[in-house]
Amino acid sequence: MTVDVGVIGVGSMGGNHARVYAELPDANLVGIADANVDRAEEVAGEFGTTAYAVDELIDRVDAASVAVPTQYHADVAGACIDAGVHVLVEKPFVDSPEAGRELLRRADEADVTVQVGHIERFSPAVTELSRIVRDVSPIAIDARRLGPPTDEERSIDDGVVHDLMIHDLDVVRSLVPGEVVEINALCTDDGQHANAQLRFDDGTDASLTASRVTQKKVRDLTITAESCYIELDYLMQDLEIHRQSRPEYMKVEGNVRYQHEGITERPMIRSGEPLRFELESFVESVANGTVPRVTGADGLRAIELADAVRERARGNDGVRSRGDGRITSGVNR
Repeated sequence: MTVDVGVIGVGSMGGNHARVYAELPDANLVGIADANVDRAEEVAGEFGTTAYAVDELIDRVDAASVAVPTQYHADVAGACIDAGVHVLVEKPFVDSPEAGRELLRRADEADVTVQVGHIERFSPAVTELSRIVRDVSPIAIDARRLGPPTDEERSIDDGVVHDLMIHDLDVVRSLVPGEVVEINALCTDDGQHANAQLRFDDGTDASLTASRVTQKKVRDLTITAESCYIELDYLMQDLEIHRQSRPEYMKVEGNVRYQHEGITERPMIRSGEPLRFELESFVESVANGTVPRVTGADGLRAIELADAVRERARGNDGVRSRGDGRITSGVNR
């Protein structure tokens, strides 16, 4: 089944959505829409499709990517949902948990699929890591997402927690089956560098650092487990597993020597573009009526966690644990 798709908002990220949809055999890129008419015409011409007004595009498609600025996510995604159009909403899902809950309520009533664009979940290295983690018992997770701002990031209004750290909040949540019960956080006054410590109800600890001022680009995640130490490099799409080894005594030239060698495994990582995997998964979910890998509920939980980290960093005592074990913020409740 071919799914008629559109892209609403064709800045840098939305333009890439249009490019990938144009390449997917199971997607038919019907058109794109953008508040900047010249940009819309330019992208439409590049990928052999048509530029429409938002409401016109919604009337013509089965599904759409929403890649407008975050403050407009709820309105644009809501218009799609009310028209019965399935949506992939770029991260962060919405600008408030209340807006997210209302969108999910409407999507449930309309039987519409909502996927959130946490693209790191579709990184081949993360996909392999998710498989590996099922067989180990994580004790601690450390994630770093650092570097100077790109030209695109210089114009982003979201602070570093909601723009960068939210990727790792989502990935860590996907790796740990428990819920977050405690948060501590610090952030610079300008919101460009932040660190957060999370405690899960199963005892797993996580430390996350995000920065737009570090003068070296770093994207990595490590897991300390009872039986191994795992290193993931997002930039290289590389994964290493360091296993425990047994010490032994060897006799060399008549002398007894102690030897303790580490065992390092390097799993084969599938090659490919994470965005392509993400959009393929979305189109497949729409075509088959299956649950997407990153649901609207996942996107909402990531927003709740990011809000809680931000408020804790500000010294707000409204951050608390709900009765169901999930951390939420007293702000905007």
